[in-house]
Amino acid sequence: MKKIRMTGRLLLCVFFLLTAVSCGVQKEDAKNKFDIHYVNRDTTAVLYYEYETQSTEKTDILQELIAELERMPEKLEYQPPLAGGFKLLDYELIEGNLILNFDENYKNQELITEILTRAAIVRTLVQVPEAHHVSFLVNGEPLTDASGTVVGVMNRDTFIDNAGNEINAYERVKIQLYFANEEGDGLTAVTRNVVYSSNFSPERQVVEEIIAGPKAHDISSVKDSTAHPVMNPSTKIIGVTIKDGVCYVNLDNGFLNQVYDVSQEIPIYALTNSLVELPNVNKVQISINGETNVNYTESINLSTLFERNLDLVIVGKQ
Repeated sequence: MKKIRMTGRLLLCVFFLLTAVSCGVQKEDAKNKFDIHYVNRDTTAVLYYEYETQSTEKTDILQELIAELERMPEKLEYQPPLAGGFKLLDYELIEGNLILNFDENYKNQELITEILTRAAIVRTLVQVPEAHHVSFLVNGEPLTDASGTVVGVMNRDTFIDNAGNEINAYERVKIQLYFANEEGDGLTAVTRNVVYSSNFSPERQVVEEIIAGPKAHDISSVKDSTAHPVMNPSTKIIGVTIKDGVCYVNLDNGFLNQVYDVSQEIPIYALTNSLVELPNVNKVQISINGETNVNYTESINLSTLFERNLDLVIVGKQ
């Protein structure tokens, strides 16, 4: 009887050992599976398929994924994003930021093709655990969008998921933004027509427009009013998300370095008032490198949930 019990225990141990090994193999296999994103032939959407890498090391996985983005796939509806008439000159992973440097031909892409190509590349490469963000350079210079604004760092949240596995095209919209008045102690509203892809969140677009500053074609809501920039143009966007009506804006330290002669609350409420113009935003939370317990200038703590402030807006001079 004792021998039977011992045999049973031995079999049970072997069973658990085999189960553990099996689970370990499955978990390891899962680590090697990635979604390769491609632009469809009509350049209206981004599609993806599952791919299993042969490599297990970080640098090798990255190299293999980049090679896969260059390879012509078997399915004709897939268009490889890194085979579009331009070349990836080099790349470097520095402290979680994957920097891709393209040749000048990258800029020759049509607006929508470029946006979808960028979405496919970023969506694929941020799956590498150490690549938290992706930055694009063209001949060593930061990539700018059609309006001349630096695109900055991107991650998965930069692009919106739509129904199914597609990222759709774009639309032209009118947005209202707030910049500083000439004295720097108030805000003036401007209306701007922008073309933005539906794979690019409108709240992030607003933040980028505020960082870029006023443009010559802006239409002021106040006659003869001149709009002036409010935020350090070197400020980088780490992330912009919305939850329960609160827009969470995560910026780098550049935001804390004020380079314009404006009152301390002007950059805060230029950003807040502009975002609250969006229908799904009621409040704004600003963080610096993910931290909210940070003081902007001397008296404004960023742990505050900022709400619309119309007292600073210039009106009545029509």
